[in-house]
Amino acid sequence: MARKNRLARETSPYLLLHQDNPVDWYPWGPEALERARVEDKPIFLSVGYATCYWCHVMERESFADAGTAQVMNEHFINIKVDREERPELDEIYMAATQIFNRRGGWPNSVFLTPKLTPFFAGTYFPPFDDQGRPSFRTVLLSMQHAWDERRDDVEEQARELEGAMRDMLEERGKPTPSVPPEAVIETSLKGLADRYDSEWGGFGQAPKFPTPSNLHFLLDQAENGDDAAGDMLEKTLDQMGRGGIYDQLAGGFHRYATDRQWRVPHFEKMLYDNGQLLEIYAQDYARTGDGERERVVRETAHFLARELTGEHGALLSAIDAEVGGREGAFHAWTLQQIVDAVGEEDASFLAPLLGFDGPPFFDGEYVFHLPEPLAAQAERRRLDVDVLAEQVKSLEATLLAAREERPKPLVDDKVLTDWNGLAIAGLATAAAHLSDGGLLEQAERAADFVLENLRSDAGVLQHTWRGGEARFDAFLGDYTALVRGLLALYDAAGEPRYLTAAIELTEEQIERLEDPRDGGFFVAAPSDDVLFRSKEVYDGALPSANGQAALNVLELARLDEDRRELWLGRAERILRAFGHVIESRPDGARTLVLATARYRRARGELSPEQAASATVANLVEKAAQAIVKARLHLNATADEDGARGFRLDLEIRDGWHLAAPSAAADADAMSSVTRVEAVEGELVEVRYPPGQPFAGPAPATVYAESITIPGRLRGVGPLRLYFQPCDASRCLVATSMEVAEAESDVVH
Repeated sequence: MARKNRLARETSPYLLLHQDNPVDWYPWGPEALERARVEDKPIFLSVGYATCYWCHVMERESFADAGTAQVMNEHFINIKVDREERPELDEIYMAATQIFNRRGGWPNSVFLTPKLTPFFAGTYFPPFDDQGRPSFRTVLLSMQHAWDERRDDVEEQARELEGAMRDMLEERGKPTPSVPPEAVIETSLKGLADRYDSEWGGFGQAPKFPTPSNLHFLLDQAENGDDAAGDMLEKTLDQMGRGGIYDQLAGGFHRYATDRQWRVPHFEKMLYDNGQLLEIYAQDYARTGDGERERVVRETAHFLARELTGEHGALLSAIDAEVGGREGAFHAWTLQQIVDAVGEEDASFLAPLLGFDGPPFFDGEYVFHLPEPLAAQAERRRLDVDVLAEQVKSLEATLLAAREERPKPLVDDKVLTDWNGLAIAGLATAAAHLSDGGLLEQAERAADFVLENLRSDAGVLQHTWRGGEARFDAFLGDYTALVRGLLALYDAAGEPRYLTAAIELTEEQIERLEDPRDGGFFVAAPSDDVLFRSKEVYDGALPSANGQAALNVLELARLDEDRRELWLGRAERILRAFGHVIESRPDGARTLVLATARYRRARGELSPEQAASATVANLVEKAAQAIVKARLHLNATADEDGARGFRLDLEIRDGWHLAAPSAAADADAMSSVTRVEAVEGELVEVRYPPGQPFAGPAPATVYAESITIPGRLRGVGPLRLYFQPCDASRCLVATSMEVAEAESDVVH
C-alpha cells in the first residue's frame, strides 16, 4: 500500500484527492513555511478545488508521476491549497497569475520565495512540451535553475510583482467626501446594454457565465420601471432556463456555458451559482408570474434538496464536472443511449423538444435543452401546453432514471458558511414567493446548522465544516452571505431569532474586519502568513463582499428602526470608502452600484418610481400578494345615487386562506381581516360574503379558494384590498394590493 502524504490529515476533499501523490505535499501552514525559510528553498504553491476539471487533469498527468514528484521534492517546498477553504490566499496569488499572464484560472501554479512573494505564475501545465508550451517538468527545472543561478533576478522580479499585486489589491483609493452620484447607476446599466446579446441573452459571446450580480442589478432596475433592464433580464433568464447550462432532467444550473447559445455547459454544479439563481428566478417569478420561472425555481430547489443537502441539513459545496476522467460523461447522451432509454418512437417525439434532432454538438453527444418554449411546440402540434408538458415530464423521468444508473460524479461534501448563506437566501425567497413551507423548512435547517456548528471554541464564526470539524475563522464573505440569508429567512418566516443572529453577526464582522481608518472591510483578519489584507470590491461568481455588506446594513436600517440612522450611516461609510472604484469601474463593482441605488432610495434621493424598490424589504409583501389573484369589474352605468356596482373576484392559492370579516373583530385585529377600501372614489356599499369555519388555534371564519365581494362605488376605481394570507401553520404579514378596473387574471 502506497504511503500517504501529509494531506491525508486534512478535511478538504480537494486536498484529500492528493493524499496518495508521491509529491511531498504540505497544507498551507507554519510547518511548510518555516521549512522553506530554514532550507532557503522556493515554494511551489498549487491552488485548486475539488470539482475543478483541469485540476484533476494536472493531478493525473504530473502530481501522480513519480519522476515529476522527485523533481518537486528535491528542489521545492510543495504546498496545496483549497481555494474554497482559503479564499484570501486564492485572491492574493490569483492576482499574481493575472498580472503575470493577463489571465487566470485553476489550477493556479505559483512559485514563491520563502518570504511568500511570487516570482513566476501560471495555471495548467501539460506533462510534455507541446507547440511552444513548456511542460510542467520543464517549468520546474527552469525555476530551480533561476533560483540557484540567478537569485538576484528572481528576487527583483518578486519585488516588482509584489508591488503590482499591492496596487491591485490594496490601493482602492481614499474615501470620497460623499456617496457616489446617481449617474453611476445609468453608467452601469449602459455597460450591460453595450455587452448584451439581444439574440441569445446574457453578456458577451462565449464562454457565458450567469454572473448573478448582473442579474440582481437588472432585476432591481426592472422593478423600478426600467423596461430595457427588464427586457435584458427576461431574455437572459429565458435562454438560461431553456439552455443546456440548466439540467433539464434534474434541475440545477451548471457552472457556465462554453458557447453563445447556452447549449454546452462546463458541467460542474456549484452551490453558490444555484443559491443565487434560485433567488433571482424566484424574485422574477413574483414580479412577472411567469410559469417558466416557477418551473426553474421548484426544480432547482428540488435538486438542492436531493443532491446537495447533507443529513445534517446544511448544503454541500459542489458536484464535479467529470466521471472517469471525461467531462460531461454523466450528463451528455448519444442518440443510441436515448433510444435505449425511451424507445425509438418516444425518442423521435422528444428530439425537437429536447434539442437532439440535429447533428451531435458535444463530442459526438447531445446535451438536453429546449430550443424553443414548450408553448410554441404545443401550438405547432395543436396540443394543449399542459398535456404536452405532462408527456415530456413522464419521458424525462424515464431518462433521469436511466441516467441515475451511470457512475456518478464526485460531490464535494464540505459545508461552507458563505455558500450556505447564499443558498439560504435563495430557498427563503423561493419559499416566500411560492408559499412553500417545505422550502422554508429546508432554509431553516441549513441556517440552524450553520449557526449552531460553525463556531470556534472562542465563539468566532467559522468558514468551513466537514466531518464534525469546523475550521478557519470567518472571512468577510462568510459574514455578508450568511447575514443576507438570515435576513431573507427572517422576512419569510417571521422568526425574531434570525434577525437577532443577523445583527450579532454584523457586529462581529465590524469588530473583526472593518478598516477603522478608511472604511469598508478587509477580506480577513491580520495574519503573519498572508502578504496583504485586501478589500474585496469587485464582483465575480460571488457578489462583492463589501457590496453585500452595504446591502445588508441597508436592510437592517429598515428592520431595526431604533438604530435606522446608525445602519444608514454604516452604509454611507462603505459606499464612500469605495467611491472612486464605483465611479471609475461601475461595471466591475455592480453590487456596490446596486447598494448605491438602494441607499439613495432609503434617503429619498431617487424618484418616487425608483423608491418602490423590490429588495428584501418587500419580500414578505410580494410573497403575500403572489397568493391572491384579484379582478375588479365595474358596471358601465351609475344608479340614481351616482354609484356603480362592482364585483371583486378573488382567487386564493390552494392551501392558503384569508380571515373573513366578523362583527366580533376588535380594532386591533383589523390589520389581519380582509377588507376593501376606495382609493380615489367613495365606497358606498360593500357586502362581504360569509366565510367558512376554520379549526385553528382560535375559532375563525376564513375565505379560501375563490370568493366574490360585491358592492357599490361612487366615482372611479381602483380599490385597495387589505388581507393577510395564512396556511395551516403560519401567517404572513398583513399587506394590501391595489386592483384597477378591467385587470384580468393579473398576479400581483
